[in-house]
Amino acid sequence: MTMQSLSNRQARRIALKAQGFLPQMRGLKRPDQRHLAAIFDSIGLLQIDSVNVLDRAHYLTLFARLGAYDRKLIDRAAHEVTSLSKPKAYFEYWGHEASILPVALYPALRWRMEDAARHQGLWGGIGRFAKENPERVEAVYRTIEEQGPIGVGALDKERKGKGAWWGWSDTKIALEFLFWSGRITSAGRQTFARLYDIPERVLPADILAQGTLPAGEAKRQLIEIGARSHGVGTEACFRDYFRLSPKDSKQAVAELVEMGVLDPVEVEGFAKQAYLHKDAVIPARAQCQALLAPFDSLIFMRDRAETLFNFRYRIEIYVPKEKRQFGYYVLPFLMGDQLVARLDLKANRQEGILEVFASHGEPKIDQGKVAKALIAELEMMAQWMGLSDIRIHEQGDLAVSLKQASAE
Repeated sequence: MTMQSLSNRQARRIALKAQGFLPQMRGLKRPDQRHLAAIFDSIGLLQIDSVNVLDRAHYLTLFARLGAYDRKLIDRAAHEVTSLSKPKAYFEYWGHEASILPVALYPALRWRMEDAARHQGLWGGIGRFAKENPERVEAVYRTIEEQGPIGVGALDKERKGKGAWWGWSDTKIALEFLFWSGRITSAGRQTFARLYDIPERVLPADILAQGTLPAGEAKRQLIEIGARSHGVGTEACFRDYFRLSPKDSKQAVAELVEMGVLDPVEVEGFAKQAYLHKDAVIPARAQCQALLAPFDSLIFMRDRAETLFNFRYRIEIYVPKEKRQFGYYVLPFLMGDQLVARLDLKANRQEGILEVFASHGEPKIDQGKVAKALIAELEMMAQWMGLSDIRIHEQGDLAVSLKQASAE
């Protein structure tokens, strides 16, 4: 039987469809929980990041797909402190780094919690601290059990936590261990600071009652979600989505091929074997328009993004200023089915201005057309963020075209 072949463009459009960009939902007047659930059905998880130079990563990932939505949509679902009478539909845990996930995935991640409880799969310092200081960990747990939901600040004040590692107090390290091992969970957030409580007071009882999925079945489920959210990709792409090991991932992919969930395919530009998810669709057209946060799931896998979009992208937050090529917080711009530009953006909340510190276009683009689309996107973003103006700095080859488009 001849293996199916896909062009690079077909693979791009499959990826955009799988990631919730096609059809675009940006024309919705008032996105609601149904639309949020549809996005989670597509992308599986939302990565959280603490950098707030523009906006939190998970807000921006939703903006890329929904446009100017009300942030309360995700805040109520994931950040609002709830009670047993209204358990959460989403929870926070380690998916692709720190993530917001549907509660249906909780049983499939309990193996990771159980590994953590055995001091496995953790950042080394956390596991070492927990192993050497079990009494401190238990004391923090008992306080949460008695007083939760409670944040690290209140716990530190009560327990007089002392600095121990990375500038973290011993209370903070104990919290991270308890969170990783599933003994506590996020009850919500206040000014983005996580509040902790025990799972029994936060998560649905029927979810907790399911217990732990067998590790092999759970990892296969996570790989299948990664594959569905990619549409098409390599085993390494699917593995990266939930940060699984190569051994577990390769076994899960082989099983999914045997089950008919994945089909081996040839993809133009892919050096390694690619797989097509059974539910993948190849759209005839792709009329996308979105600025992508550095932690958007479409570009989790930088090498895949480079292969699909011919767009080399690296985040430069941790690069010294004088060595940065494009800027501090740079967002790729998706237009049609291509990544055509990148902008270094900042929300200057004090002055009410969206700063465009640098704007760079890709080779051979129509700069006037791209600039016009970008101005429309920036105006929508500024209004959504409550900023009254846009300031375009004269850095980057696209800056002049952006200023011209802004003046029209």
